[in-house]
Amino acid sequence: MSQRIDVFLLTENRLLREALMRIFGEKSDLYLVGAAPFSPQLVKEVAVTRARVLLSDSGLNAFTDLQIIPELRKELPDLKVLLIGMEAEASTFLRAVRAGVMGYVLKDASSMDVAAAVRSVAKNEAVCPPALCRLLFEHIASPQSDATCLQARHPFGLTRREQQLVEMMGRGLTNKEIATQLNLSDQTVKNHVHRVLQKVGAGDRLEAAEICRSGLYAA
Repeated sequence: MSQRIDVFLLTENRLLREALMRIFGEKSDLYLVGAAPFSPQLVKEVAVTRARVLLSDSGLNAFTDLQIIPELRKELPDLKVLLIGMEAEASTFLRAVRAGVMGYVLKDASSMDVAAAVRSVAKNEAVCPPALCRLLFEHIASPQSDATCLQARHPFGLTRREQQLVEMMGRGLTNKEIATQLNLSDQTVKNHVHRVLQKVGAGDRLEAAEICRSGLYAA
């Protein structure tokens, strides 16, 4: 009998979540240890299950900024993350790879494709569609790739926390909302935002987010 693979399913889309739950219910080697939409307690929820694979759709705001992936892998070093991408979109895919995602399948993947991808990442095998695999090779071969990766890690000299705030600012969150999600004081968030505006030379929050986005993906 194949070794059981414990999977945690994360998606805001209830219909997708229920469909995937049915798919896993039919697989003897894939066991669903949790299924939920995103919440601020996500890291703790996944850590308790000791899941081997986290399956999520990449449309989540929490995953498009990809800050949550390093936090998850810090708690569960052996956790493999598999994303279902809504489109074959280059920047989202490359950001996912940089963040440590092991697998990426597209929305038109069959149930057999998804199950096979889960099994592959559980065995430490990378998974991605052929077109995106070619894109990855081309990106690595590009003379600009090293500089781009460095820029993605430290855009405009921003700290990791400041990068996280930029994404949240770009989504229109207020200081109070950011403080609540990150468990910080309102004044701490205000200070972070002020430093971000100074570092990127922006006049307001949305401009700062746009400047950082343009700087990250200009290549």
